[in-house]
Amino acid sequence: MSIDRTDAVILCGGLGTRLKSVAPDVPKVMVDVNGRPFLDIQLGHLKRQGITRVVLCTGYKGDMIEDYYRKNPQGFTFEFSRETQPLGTGGAIKNARYLIESDPFLAFNGDCFCAVDLKGLLDFHAAKMARASLVVAETKEAGGFGKINLDDSRRILGFLEKAAEGHVPFANVGVYCFDEGAFTLMPDEERFSLEYDFFPNLVDKGFYGFPTPEKFYDIGTPERYELIKKVFAKGTPP
Repeated sequence: MSIDRTDAVILCGGLGTRLKSVAPDVPKVMVDVNGRPFLDIQLGHLKRQGITRVVLCTGYKGDMIEDYYRKNPQGFTFEFSRETQPLGTGGAIKNARYLIESDPFLAFNGDCFCAVDLKGLLDFHAAKMARASLVVAETKEAGGFGKINLDDSRRILGFLEKAAEGHVPFANVGVYCFDEGAFTLMPDEERFSLEYDFFPNLVDKGFYGFPTPEKFYDIGTPERYELIKKVFAKGTPP
């Protein structure tokens, strides 16, 4: 599928609890980064890559996000999937299922940024005939869900606190590619996590890791938020 016909689903429902001290009145994706919402940085990258249709999965203060992007479409066609109660990262995507028109589709954590080659990701996903592809970057830190181990074919072997001998450990950068068929493997519950409740069950079911050399940024803490403002002070880094 061509990238201009591929939907991008962005998870925007986070409460941003750890950012309350610096941004108490806005959803996490809308925190100000040098005069623009953080989400605009993500959207700018998608636009440069050729994405034209975006589904925003909103929750906490979703009206603020929806109002802003209805007034500032930036060349995108936006759809909005509002959750009335927290559904988790997996539940939010499942809730947006019937707004997603492309197969495969891309999905993004809205509080992260990584300048991934999205055409390369789509080509990789197709070549592997994958059900789901997870963008990963090499890491020396365990991160919130341990390390991801890949075999030589880039198949995901599992999520472990200690990398298997002979395998480079990778971390999830919050960018995904899913076939529509992945919905059939999701938990029956409305509320669930991609990282903890869905991805471990995809191992050995067409689940691959797409390595990227790009740097990864997130706004999960006030310290990382301050770093991002410095990094993006002169625009999006290459």
